[in-house]
Amino acid sequence: MNLEELGWNSFLALSFESYQQAGYAAARVALEHKNSYIVYSEFGELSAKVTGKLRYQASGQEDLPAVGDWVVIKVSEEKTATIHHVLPRQSKFTRKTAGAKTAAQIVATNIDTVFLVSGLDGDFNLRRIERYLIMAWESGAHPVIILNKADLCDDVDELVLEVEAIAPLVPIITLSAVNQQGLDGLLRYLQPGKTVALLGSSGVGKSTIANQLTGDASRVGGIGTMLQKVQAVRQGDDRGRHTTTHRELIKLPSGGLLIDTPGMREIQIWAQDEGLEDTFADIKTLAQACRFRDCQHVREPGCAVREAIQEGMLDLKRFLSYKKLQKELKHLSDRQDKNAALVEKEKWKKIHKTMRKYQNKR
Repeated sequence: MNLEELGWNSFLALSFESYQQAGYAAARVALEHKNSYIVYSEFGELSAKVTGKLRYQASGQEDLPAVGDWVVIKVSEEKTATIHHVLPRQSKFTRKTAGAKTAAQIVATNIDTVFLVSGLDGDFNLRRIERYLIMAWESGAHPVIILNKADLCDDVDELVLEVEAIAPLVPIITLSAVNQQGLDGLLRYLQPGKTVALLGSSGVGKSTIANQLTGDASRVGGIGTMLQKVQAVRQGDDRGRHTTTHRELIKLPSGGLLIDTPGMREIQIWAQDEGLEDTFADIKTLAQACRFRDCQHVREPGCAVREAIQEGMLDLKRFLSYKKLQKELKHLSDRQDKNAALVEKEKWKKIHKTMRKYQNKR
């Protein structure tokens, strides 16, 4: 395989230079299992495992390879590989793991564009799109909102205007994947060597979009090999069943690369304030006109944000969503600080224990 066709660039080449001189090879993670990986390399597709040293040195799951990562490998005579290092990531889409545990789960890395897919059916939700946008801006990739299932919606134009109001700087593409309509609008992002991650909740049609894009090279709408099985959404609430069960890097006929991901039932944010401010740039701009710099937009006099709500310039639901997400991120930050302190404490306990053993031996 040609590494450039997989997204290799000068930044990665510079990061890999010292490893190349030491006789290592570079590869890109295409598929992740529990304890093993499939990687693409100049030697072709290889089965790979992480070295014990890399696993031991990893402070958490974030330090281990994820789909989309470029890794440093050694290839055996049996044509299997061991992964020794993860090269620096140029972008990283991360969410909080489900449940009470405060830890990050990497969804995809080294992506140029994030397709945020939402269905124009009964499950359409502006607040959910806002949450996805925060994580997309935080990732370092460029978000594009895909409004699928236009064939099931009687007021497409109205819903597009609603999305434009919460994402004024983000491209919006409306399509019907099942009817092969509007897919041409995706092609500009699926250029050779460019990586797109397909993200969204279960039932929004990600697998149908992936099926169309991985089909016949002569036409965008070709179903072709049907890499992903498609399941019908539940009757009554338009919620989908999980179709894609794992993350996978797929090479497209266009030369682009697609990372398909399982649907997210829980969209738990793992981000800093930057992602929030980028998503709610309109509120940030309004807040600059408030009388007090630290205005909380509650009861303070001279609050430009509350004034905009009263005059109908800012949707109250959008403002309440902003406050809710702001509180959620503050809680997450506090938990992260607490966890970091515990990790640091545990690290020094191990150091002191090792020092005592060394002194006792002397």
